[in-house]
Amino acid sequence: MEQNVQRLPAEQLYQKEIEVLMEHEQYPVPTGWQMSPKSVLTYICGGKCGDMEITPKYIGHKRLVEIAISTLVTDRALLLIGEPGTAKSWLSEHLAAAINGDSTRVIQGTAGTTEEQIRYSWNYAMLIANGPSKEAMIPSPIYRCMEQGKIARVEEISRCASEVQDALISILSEKRISVPELGAEVPARKGFSVIATANTRDKGVNEMSAALKRRFNIVVLPAPDSLEAEMDIVRTRMEQLSGSLDLNARLPEKEVVEKVCTIFRELRSGVTLDGKQKLKATSGVLSTAEAISLLANSMALAGSFGDGAITDYDLAAGLQGAIVKEDSKDGKVWEEYLENIMKKRGSRWLSLYQECKELNR
Repeated sequence: MEQNVQRLPAEQLYQKEIEVLMEHEQYPVPTGWQMSPKSVLTYICGGKCGDMEITPKYIGHKRLVEIAISTLVTDRALLLIGEPGTAKSWLSEHLAAAINGDSTRVIQGTAGTTEEQIRYSWNYAMLIANGPSKEAMIPSPIYRCMEQGKIARVEEISRCASEVQDALISILSEKRISVPELGAEVPARKGFSVIATANTRDKGVNEMSAALKRRFNIVVLPAPDSLEAEMDIVRTRMEQLSGSLDLNARLPEKEVVEKVCTIFRELRSGVTLDGKQKLKATSGVLSTAEAISLLANSMALAGSFGDGAITDYDLAAGLQGAIVKEDSKDGKVWEEYLENIMKKRGSRWLSLYQECKELNR
């Protein structure tokens, strides 16, 4: 395992867990998979395997994970939908890592994604010199997965233009890619499937057609339903991140995580946790993923310019950057929250209020 890589794929980061699960396999393994659906569930949700404790990769509704896994056993593709930060990409990566041992066959959906990136393109120097040939073809990740019976991932599918999305319809229906230039068709081997993700905040950017949606089983990933659940997710991810980043700082205390999650949940929902006071919401999503990023940045500040322990001074800088973004109204919303909510919460919040107030001037 390379130690100087900034971000290792899931199958390398959790290689020992995957190997133990495969070694202790007791259930039928579908064609093209490296472990059974029950072992994949243990890998994703955590549990015991032999003498090893498998760490949970996704903290949420176990039934949703079961539905996602069972979908991939069939010939249906899987579409994960949810708000930003609900671990769609994270779950997609770990499903592919557990099932195939390869989570890197990814197409990142953007406004610039082309149909060639879904199907195949050509090395035009070879194409001009020798004409169409297998050697001149540049297969897409989906093409390679069809050849090898693996799972391809399409991130942020609703960011792709409609004609690019439509290129998936025939692939998911017929389970083959036609290559008219070579007079050939490439059938999908058993085990091939597609996991796509879509952001509900992007709804309407490039709305998925009904025809494409019918080719997917859709699983909606909800935001954490309680403060405690969100704190568990944040603490788990912070423990995982701290091992791969040289932050030179201690993990955030429970009180620090609680403050960040409380602020995010209240500004996200537009009401205080006790339901007694309505709030103005910010233009940003303030997702769980953003809370994790904020705390990682606070750890970097504490490790680089402090004694390694996150202070309210470090936390305030992260909050300011996360909440007050391009929309000038966010500064006003944040100021009202500071004065009407945080200031009145007593001594435990006073220091953080003062640091945030100073930065928001």
